[in-house]
Amino acid sequence: MRSEQVSPTEAAAGTSRLIGAVLLGPVRLGEALIAKGTRVDATVAETLGLAARRGALTRPLRLGWAESGDLHEDEAALRLARAVAGPGITIGSPTQSRVNLAASVDGVLRVRIDALAELNRIDPLEVFTLFHGQAVRAGQLVGGAKVAPHLVEAARVEAGEAVARSHPPLVTVAPYLDIEVAAIAVESLTASALARFENAARTKVVSLGGRFAGVTQVADDDHSEAVGQLVLALNQLTGERNIRLILVGGVSAGDPLSPMYEALERVAGQVLRRGVPAHPGSMIWLGAVGEATLLGLPQCGMFSMATAADLVLPRLLTGERLSADTLADLGHGGLLGQEMRFRFPDYARDLESPA
Repeated sequence: MRSEQVSPTEAAAGTSRLIGAVLLGPVRLGEALIAKGTRVDATVAETLGLAARRGALTRPLRLGWAESGDLHEDEAALRLARAVAGPGITIGSPTQSRVNLAASVDGVLRVRIDALAELNRIDPLEVFTLFHGQAVRAGQLVGGAKVAPHLVEAARVEAGEAVARSHPPLVTVAPYLDIEVAAIAVESLTASALARFENAARTKVVSLGGRFAGVTQVADDDHSEAVGQLVLALNQLTGERNIRLILVGGVSAGDPLSPMYEALERVAGQVLRRGVPAHPGSMIWLGAVGEATLLGLPQCGMFSMATAADLVLPRLLTGERLSADTLADLGHGGLLGQEMRFRFPDYARDLESPA
C-alpha cells in the first residue's frame, strides 16, 4: 500500500488524484461523516474537493492506494469469512470492514479452537467467535471476520485461507436432530417428584428439537432387585426400542456401588467419563450401551436445575458422539455461575442452580 497525506489546498486544486484511493481515517464535513475505509470514486472525490474549496475540509486527508497484490478490507474480510464458515453458518455483507457470521439454524456452535488461533497468529487477520459448544439460535451472531488495515496484502489472506482449508470447516453450527430420548429414574421417588423429573427432562429435550419417550422408574432400595430391573430397562430401551440417548437421574459419578454401574456391566455397557471439569454439575457422568449414550446426574431433581449437563445435552441432541476427550474441553469456561448463563440453551437461562 502506498499512503499519503493530501492537504485541503491540494484537494481543492484538483480531485482527479484522489480517485482510486481509500480513506485511512474518517472525514467529517459538518454534520456528514465519510467513514474510514471508504473507496474514493469520482462522486466522493468531488464531494471532498467541493468541501475543500468551501473551507469545510480543515484537516489533511489520509489516503492509501492499493498496489499490486493488495486487497480492500471488505474483500479480505469476505474471503476470510467464506474460508472459515461451514454448514449452519450464514455469511453477511461487509459492515464497517467486518463480515458477520450468523447461525442459520438452532443448534450448537462448533469451533476448531487450535486452528482459529493458528489463523489469528497471521498479522493482521482477525476471526472471532462465541464459545465452542455454545447453544445458539437461528439468526444469532456467532462470529465475525475482518482485517485491521484498510488495504492488506493478498498473500496474508491467502495464508489464512490455507489454514482454514487444512482444518475444514473451522466454524459450524450443528443443528438439533429429531432424536428420541428416554429417561431412567434410579431413586425411590414420590409421584409428585417423579412427575417433576419427567416434566423437567421432557422440557429440555423438546426445547432442543428432540422427542421425549417417557421415564422408567427403578427404586434403589434393594440393590439386587434394582440391578435386575435396570438390566431389563436398558435392554428394552437400547435393543427393542432402539433409543439412542437416555437420561439417568439418581446415579452419582462418585458412587461405584450404584446398581446402575453393575447393570451397565451386565449389558456390556461402559462408563465413558466419571464427572466433568465444570461446576455446578461436576458429578454428571457419561456412559454407553452399544450405540446408545447415557447422560447421568446424581439426583433426579437436578434435571430441573441449570448444570453442566445443559452444556452436554445440546451437543448430544446434534448427534455428536461425546467421549472423555471431547468432554475435557468443558474446563475452559467451566465455572458456570450466573454470568455464564449465556452459554446455555434458552430453557436453562433462568433455572435454579444446585446448592
